[in-house]
Amino acid sequence: MNWARAWGIARRDLSSGFRGLRLLLVCLFLGVGALAAIGSLTSAIQGELDSQGQALLGGDLEVELWQRALSEEEQAFLSRYGTLSPGYRLQAMATTEEVAVPVELKAVSDNYPMYGTLLLRDAGESGAPSGNDAYLAPGAAERLDVAVGDTITIGTADVSVAGIIEEEPDRLSEGFALGQTIIVAYDLPETAGLTAPGAMYESKTRLAFDGAYNAEEVEEALAEAFPGTPFDTRTADRASPGAERFVSRMGEFLTLVGLAALVIAGIGIGGGVNSYLEARRNSIATLKILGATSRDIARIYALEVGAAALVGSLAGLLAGVLVTPLLASALGSLLPVTSDFVFDPWALMRALLFGLLVALVFAAPPLARAKTFPAMALMRARVSPLARQWREAALPVGIGLAGIAVLSIAFSPQPLLSAGFLVGAALVLGLLALLGRAIRAGAACAPRPSNPITRAALANLHRPGAATGSLVTALGFGLAAFVLLAAVQSSLDGNIQRSVPERAPDYFVLDIPKDGLEQFYATVADVSDDAAVEAVPTMRGSVVSYGAPGDQIVVADLEETPDGAWGLRGERGLTYAADLPDGNVVVDGEWWDDGESENLVSIDQDLAMAAGIEVGNEMTFSILGVQRTARVASLRRIDWESLGFNNVYIFSPATLEDTPHNLAATISLPDGTQAGGLLRDLVRAFPASSVIEVGPLLTEARAILDQVSLAILAAASVAVLAGIAVLLGAIAAARAARIYDTVILRVLGASRRQLLALQFAEFGLLAASLAGVALALGSGLAWLIVTQLFEFDWLPDWGEILAVLGGGLVLVLAFALGASLPLLRARPAQTLRSL
Repeated sequence: MNWARAWGIARRDLSSGFRGLRLLLVCLFLGVGALAAIGSLTSAIQGELDSQGQALLGGDLEVELWQRALSEEEQAFLSRYGTLSPGYRLQAMATTEEVAVPVELKAVSDNYPMYGTLLLRDAGESGAPSGNDAYLAPGAAERLDVAVGDTITIGTADVSVAGIIEEEPDRLSEGFALGQTIIVAYDLPETAGLTAPGAMYESKTRLAFDGAYNAEEVEEALAEAFPGTPFDTRTADRASPGAERFVSRMGEFLTLVGLAALVIAGIGIGGGVNSYLEARRNSIATLKILGATSRDIARIYALEVGAAALVGSLAGLLAGVLVTPLLASALGSLLPVTSDFVFDPWALMRALLFGLLVALVFAAPPLARAKTFPAMALMRARVSPLARQWREAALPVGIGLAGIAVLSIAFSPQPLLSAGFLVGAALVLGLLALLGRAIRAGAACAPRPSNPITRAALANLHRPGAATGSLVTALGFGLAAFVLLAAVQSSLDGNIQRSVPERAPDYFVLDIPKDGLEQFYATVADVSDDAAVEAVPTMRGSVVSYGAPGDQIVVADLEETPDGAWGLRGERGLTYAADLPDGNVVVDGEWWDDGESENLVSIDQDLAMAAGIEVGNEMTFSILGVQRTARVASLRRIDWESLGFNNVYIFSPATLEDTPHNLAATISLPDGTQAGGLLRDLVRAFPASSVIEVGPLLTEARAILDQVSLAILAAASVAVLAGIAVLLGAIAAARAARIYDTVILRVLGASRRQLLALQFAEFGLLAASLAGVALALGSGLAWLIVTQLFEFDWLPDWGEILAVLGGGLVLVLAFALGASLPLLRARPAQTLRSL
């Protein structure tokens, strides 16, 4: 029989639809659809980040410095490569007669933007503001309750609202902000008194190349020309590293979710194909009696299964393409991605290949088993089950596994992660297969219970033809998926609750003048004498060198910063204190005494361990272009979970008191205190300071983190849906195999209640045996995802996890009982005649 005739028979067999193969269709639809949507969306976002790199950055190269602009020599050096566009970024307060609002002030030069387009509402494309004009983000205009033509005050300067920002081309690269954006002319911060010595601001100079220069080579040349200067540089191909990292990590996680859904679906595919061929047992035997060879049987049913797999996979591809715009719309405010239909041929082809290869791996064994048995053996399969034919299935299974490995590893941005997932999936499948055998063997060797229902349920686990192995695999994966989802979700919630505490200071105040501290205390005391105020000196500096005296390691000479030694890179917040701050514990060395005149510094314990810094070593810092050397007096353990002032480096007062600087403060008001006009009073008294209300920020942070958590929940639900489909398929397959047993028991006098109790007892024994295994597997995989992929702390809610696991067990029993009801309606005479 050739392929054409085999297809003719297969087509006639499928003329009534894919009845019997619906589980295969559903599983492939879910898995392939998830992979198609994930691949398309990730590819679209990455493509936008790559193509819009210059616009997102605002140049080909960006150079950042704290508390000063580039010097004339530094500007002259960079000007050799192209056009410069200097600017500032700082926190400020924007006020009207009625309202005071913290904003992110962005000062730009006349040639802004050099790349991309700045759009204003109802005005279209625009250049940089001039004079005392300002462009406000919609949120800033709304909070200030102003419109175009109104006047607001920033620092000590009155500015005119000249436009409302519709599109800010470099918004994504700016990162997190403590307020809405206001764009002003380059010289306005100085006019408003916001860049006085000691003020906390950041200069950002963008460079647009005049020729075909390599950005990394220009970075290296700048560092060599001005050694020791703490430049923080970015290039157009990494304009938004935070966004790229987020996209990469989420893409990895979601891809693993899709692969997990496909692995779970594969179990359902195997069970579905096995049930389908079991239902076609008489047809296969008839074809063999009429002269069909084993090769003919393989061709016919491989074509049927292949057609179903192709239809399910193509339907999944279509669903993935259709759902991508919805996902893009949800991320549109965070990431540069179009909300139109995204068509990435490679992402769709990869998802389709994954689906077909998984179908091949799990469908090959039942096909091989059916084709190699003689007709009489097929006829007797009810009472003499077919043996497994792994030798016949070895070649197609091997080809499928090799294809999956190549697609997962060779084309993955994280090949080790993908390889680890595949190895882990194989180990889990092997473990569940061994567990299935152990349960069968244990049931066979267990003492015979006196209760007849329990005795029959136990016998069903090891009788010939029992589906215990497939049920253990399906139930194990399904219940583990429930545990995995609950553990990931509750651990993320735990991180959110710990990182964004319910109780925090009511206000943060930045850039308080040193000589205005007494007035600051008095202003707060006018609202509440019991308010807790903590004020600390603030400045920025970078580490130049560190190590034992006479054997210093120069940071600029390090080819690679030691892992965990992030405090050595770039400029860091510095402070000095006479007393040890709350939340800090000295773990090595000693804190200095009042009046200590030696230059001393205390550093974070974790940083010291990562960098190899010990008590007694010396560290040299660059602060406003001046180098200061201090001896390491102590190492501290810091409570980073508090929302107070936590500094990696704290100096003795004598070391930094003479450095130009301002102060920052937190204000915590007693419960029930009416703040009244405290914010407005502080802004009037200190116009160059920034007063930030913490409550709205925490609310916004919780909302963002909750959205991320919800997105992860929705994505992981795909795997859970696949698990539910597999559970239903496995139970349905077991039901089909039990029709004969049920009919015999009914003929022998068993009641409906006894038959339901028998089903409940059998599945109850299986579920109870698998609960511990599912808990261990699911929580173990969740730990890997939370700690290794997302790099969060492992903070699961075990009560919630156990509740979800218990709900899964109840769901399994409900499905088993629901699937048993049709057995009770089977007519004994009709059923016996059909066997």
